[in-house]
Order: sequence, then C-alpha cells, then structure tokens
Amino acid sequence: MNTRYTRTAMSLHWLIAIAIFGTFALGTYMADLRISPTMLKLYSWHKWAGVTIFVLVVARLAWRLGHPPPALPAHMPPLERLAAHAGHLALYGLMFVIPVSGWLMSSALGFQTVWFGVLPLPDLVAKDAALGDLLQQVHLVLNYMLLVLVVMHVAAALKHHFINRDDVLLRMLPQVRKTSPGVSATGVSEK
Repeated sequence: MNTRYTRTAMSLHWLIAIAIFGTFALGTYMADLRISPTMLKLYSWHKWAGVTIFVLVVARLAWRLGHPPPALPAHMPPLERLAAHAGHLALYGLMFVIPVSGWLMSSALGFQTVWFGVLPLPDLVAKDAALGDLLQQVHLVLNYMLLVLVVMHVAAALKHHFINRDDVLLRMLPQVRKTSPGVSATGVSEK
C-alpha cells in the first residue's frame, strides 16, 4: 500500500503552491498601480503565472488519475474524511477556474493573453467592458475563496502533524521518511 505521495505529485504540489502564493501576492500588489510600463509588465507576468498554474494543475490532475493518493489515516472520523475530500475537490476546482476567469476577464477587457510574451492565446469572449468588470470581481472573489481554502488546508495539515501526530503532513514533504519496525527509510518493507 502506498503511504506517500509520488515524487512527481510532491513536486507538482509544491510548484503549484509556490506559484499560487507568488501570483496572489503579485495580483494584490498590482491591483492599485496606475497605468505605467511597470504595471503592464506586472500584469503580463501575472497572466503568465496564471496560465502556468493552469498547465501545472492539469498535469497534476492527469498524474493523480494514474497515481491515487495514499489512503487517509484509519483513525479519521467519517465527517473529517468527507471534509478532506471536499476540501481537495474545492482546491482543484478553484485552481482550475481562477486562471480561466482571469483569461476570460483579459479577453473581455480587450487584452490578449500572450504566454511568456511568445504564445498568443485566443480570446475566449469578445471585448465587452461591462463583462470584463464583472469578471474582474468574479476573479477577485474566487482568489479570496482560494486563500481561505489554502489557510484551512495548511491548518488541517498542521493539526494532523502536531495534534493527531500522524503522517498526513510528512507524506507530502520531500525527503521526510517516517520509519517503523520492518520498514526501511524509503517506505519499502524489509521483509
């Protein structure tokens, strides 16, 4: 039985987490900037990061389909298991929808998304300032929903580690191996 996430799953998890943190911070910072070459550059970087997050999330979902996560600890009550599954589903949904909402918003506001300044992505909707303003609000609300879920996700992982003293957090950390009698540091049975 698999007791740890694969290295690929861990790598994608942490890459996405770092990218989301940086993109959220950049989005918060640039929201109040006046139009300038710097502001336009930061918006481009924000959009590049959003598209990259979208690609990484698609890769993570594809990987997860073929590599199921480790089972939840047996001691978890059914309601807590349900909350864990619902939380993960909501995180994946938001990580998928938020970049799309930003892409839709850019299209509606008349700003084409060009990934890394090289690959122009098609506009998803026609230019429409009112729709762009609405999508801007949707994008903002979705991002704050993601922030709340990420805080809850981290709090749950810390609760498992410090209160429940189980391996839920450890199995997503690279190079951290919990050993028990008869099991090597790589998690492979020695029998």
